[in-house]
Amino acid sequence: MIRFPAVAGRFYPGSQSSLTRELAKLVPGIAAVEKQDAIAVVSPHAGYIYSGAVAGETLARVKIPAAVIILGPNHHGHGAAVAVMAAGAWQMPMGDVPINEELAAKLLSLSGLAVEDEVAHRFEHSLEVQVPFLQYLQKDLTIIPIVLSRISCEACLELGKHIAAAIKSYGKPVLIVASTDMTHYESRVSASAKDQMALEHIERLDPEGLYSTVLDRGISMCGVIPTTTALAAAKELGAGKAEIVRYTDSGETSGDIRQVVGYAGIIIS
Repeated sequence: MIRFPAVAGRFYPGSQSSLTRELAKLVPGIAAVEKQDAIAVVSPHAGYIYSGAVAGETLARVKIPAAVIILGPNHHGHGAAVAVMAAGAWQMPMGDVPINEELAAKLLSLSGLAVEDEVAHRFEHSLEVQVPFLQYLQKDLTIIPIVLSRISCEACLELGKHIAAAIKSYGKPVLIVASTDMTHYESRVSASAKDQMALEHIERLDPEGLYSTVLDRGISMCGVIPTTTALAAAKELGAGKAEIVRYTDSGETSGDIRQVVGYAGIIIS
């Protein structure tokens, strides 16, 4: 199974040369950034002109292993609620990225929630936009793509435990990337206030608090499910700290602060 790009040429440059040049601008120089071990990262998924600098700055600060689990929200509603692409490769402008079939198989065998399903991935951008950054920083990259629809907090916590168990069984370094944007289409003042409430729970490594706050406060954080799941998995894997690398919004690029989308980059270690 080969998955073809859905948003190349729209969310990010579609040719290898132009994409490489863009990433060189967005990712701080390798020598200038001290790499740190991380269990998980939270990274935004808008077009690179808006959120690419946050994603690049965040991912450049961590050691990217050869195996990366990417969790993203389902924007289209197609496919299973917990959809894992478990075989094949993603065709990307900078070259094909193979699925880590060994780790995907471990997760599917451990979790009754996860389903092998390629339909949910066909048009979804939230995972795809992370891949060029990861490719740029790790030449031997393999991925386990997981698209998540709306599931309960209990299911997020359970899935997080399954992911952690699969990683432990795998026995080699694995990074979890949770793909999310923050508040959508509110004023900068409103978005910043709402996002701060969500970010406080991430900093406290509190997946239940994040989930309930986003729902109760009407925070339009599209990747709350992936982030809750990643937090649960990270705690199972011994995480003790979450650091916000950068928070900004689309108004920084567009100049319009009346309706912004918030972006956050976070390292969990």
